[in-house]
Amino acid sequence: KTDLSVSADMPSRVYALVETTDPDEGLYRSDDFGETWELISNQRGIMNRPFYYTNVTADPTDADHVYVNNEGYYESTDGGTTFERRQTPHGDNHDTWINPENPLIQIQSNDGGANVTLDGGSTWSTQFNQPTAELYQVDVDDQFPYWLYAGQQDNTTIRVPSNPPGTGSQGGHQGNWEAVGGCETGPAVPKPGDPTIVYSNCKGRFGRYNQVTGQEKQYYVGFQNLYGQNPANLNYRFQRVVPIEVSPHDPSTVYHGSQFVHKTTDEGVTWEQISPDLTAFRPERQMVSGSPITRDITGEEHYSVLYAIEESPVTPGVIWSGSNDGLVQVTRDGGQTWTNVTPPDMPKEGRVQTIDPSAHSAGKAYFAYYRTLLGDLTPFIYKTEDFGETWELLTTGDNGIPSHHATRAIREDTEREGLLYAGTEFGMYVSFDDGENWDKFQFNMPRTPITDIKVHQGDLVVSTMGRAFWVMDNLSPLRQADEAMADGGAFLFAPEDAYRLRGSGFGGFGAGAPDEPLYSRNGAELDYMLPSGVTSVKVEIFDGEGALVREFESAGPGESTEIAQEMRAPFQRRVGSPTPTAHEGLNRFVWDFTVPGPNGTARGGPMVVPGTFTARITVAAAGQSEVLERDLEVMMDPRVAADGVTIADLQAQFDLGIQVRDAIEDADATIERLQGAQTRVAEGSDVETELKEIERALLTNRTITSYPQPMLRDQLNYLNSNSQRADQRPAADMYERLEVLVSELEQHKERLQRLIRMVTDG
Repeated sequence: KTDLSVSADMPSRVYALVETTDPDEGLYRSDDFGETWELISNQRGIMNRPFYYTNVTADPTDADHVYVNNEGYYESTDGGTTFERRQTPHGDNHDTWINPENPLIQIQSNDGGANVTLDGGSTWSTQFNQPTAELYQVDVDDQFPYWLYAGQQDNTTIRVPSNPPGTGSQGGHQGNWEAVGGCETGPAVPKPGDPTIVYSNCKGRFGRYNQVTGQEKQYYVGFQNLYGQNPANLNYRFQRVVPIEVSPHDPSTVYHGSQFVHKTTDEGVTWEQISPDLTAFRPERQMVSGSPITRDITGEEHYSVLYAIEESPVTPGVIWSGSNDGLVQVTRDGGQTWTNVTPPDMPKEGRVQTIDPSAHSAGKAYFAYYRTLLGDLTPFIYKTEDFGETWELLTTGDNGIPSHHATRAIREDTEREGLLYAGTEFGMYVSFDDGENWDKFQFNMPRTPITDIKVHQGDLVVSTMGRAFWVMDNLSPLRQADEAMADGGAFLFAPEDAYRLRGSGFGGFGAGAPDEPLYSRNGAELDYMLPSGVTSVKVEIFDGEGALVREFESAGPGESTEIAQEMRAPFQRRVGSPTPTAHEGLNRFVWDFTVPGPNGTARGGPMVVPGTFTARITVAAAGQSEVLERDLEVMMDPRVAADGVTIADLQAQFDLGIQVRDAIEDADATIERLQGAQTRVAEGSDVETELKEIERALLTNRTITSYPQPMLRDQLNYLNSNSQRADQRPAADMYERLEVLVSELEQHKERLQRLIRMVTDG
């Protein structure tokens, strides 16, 4: 393996980092356009593990200044004769870009991400400001909200929440990143029903991680170290990335793969082998890789190992396996007998990357086949409906997925049969007709390799090789797409059940910061399709008795976000009222469950009580209107219900919120009457003096810049905001405080009325 670099400062000079046998291995230099060469350095560090590294970069402004990326990062200022190791934020370094106008500005990449220097490498930017994790797979738990799990290249395993978990983190969203046993390779698979237990892998080594104790019990099959071993001599050939499958029928049953399928029912304490060798096992492929030049054998190179194990969610004991040397096998009796069902016309020796047993039929399954390591970028997705007796190739090269977009992942929608999601080397695709045709499904997702896909709790969850996790919230429009397309006109999709969620409270320093992940917005999502020519859209929400709860119009001033800062780090907040869009095609509007605030304002009203509502959308076009309606179920946050809060509690809270809102409106009307009276009285009169006394009692003196005493109107605001901060039965003091404030307001109203009569009567 060789890498070359030329500096624009001296075009005749060529650097070549060459892998060969000692003592000839190292950095060569030619100063005559390659006519003659000299070995100028064979320092061990610059040629460590050339299979994985081997990168040389010359400074475009100084031909004597050269960098080598390896496990370490090396710099030479004397034309490559000597090197010194430099520090980067992460090891396993691969490439450097140097600004040709200012060589102090550089971008350097490694297994941890990318980092920027503005001072020639003395200091580097953080790697925590970019979603560049290389994730091998994705698994999900059954919490609410659910969390995503994976192994990330040359870092830890990781779990992150799909939405803010509700518990504030002093570190902002990064405070929710957690390692869960295993290591970079993953997978990390949470135990159904108990996400504190995670089954994690590290380079073929199985572990049971407990998030409460922080300890990982080691339960490797065979307990053989894979490193440096000829795989032919191993009892169990594990890859670095190995399958771990928890049975969808029994959370205590876990499958694990070497060349065999292993099964445990006691979380790994004991293992049972339930299959023969399910790989092609070509003896000539079993060797110490890298020979005869550089020995490099870490398990990543192991061939004839299982790469996928999946059990049918429909029928227990129907288990599929796929190997990285091209075999697909299935058992229908829990492993007693296995059948090789590899498609006979499929090219040999590729990797069965993903298997997806259908949630709709026990005999139906899909798999994605991957041959890029053999120089073949052809996409291969196969489907069977008869347990593998026959297969249909769903990627012909001319039915939507290009002929060079190699396929890594395939999943069928768990609710709508035949709705397929495919992950390729260059992004996402979707099929609405069980693979007969495919459409691009990219939107705002970076064009990057898709390593895994899960359909979970109505969302599409994706892992990528280099751009971290991505989630598409709410698959309802895709699941109802046929109905919408057949309709042809305006169409309101049946909304998913909407969980009544609040924000995460104070959230800690940095919460809501501008770099916060783009989490889904709390609220009921209303998706609707519009034809061209629509001029306006009105959204109305009605309660179970038909009373109007809220309305929004596309012609409104709209909503915006602003950056605010109080006693903590900057955070984002929304101002104004959201407006429904009226674009041709798909639109989404989110109602935040609140009724109007005081005096009809967009914010400040209480949340509605869970129950059945009606969403109505009125679409205007060409002077005519069309009305669309759907039922909408607003659900209680299950975490709140588990805390003992009842619907009756939320009804009491809503009723109190309306009472406080009414009191605020009454106070505002009183203030308006007061200010009107002030314009009609003589300056310096006794009446004016009394009116000012009432004003001081109602309104806070804003001319005091440091902690002015909040008066009655602000006291009502304070009660309003605090009584609605959490889902709860109102405290007794809330009612008592409202009673006191309303009583005080009534006294001021009576006094004001007396003064107004005095002004009117002259």
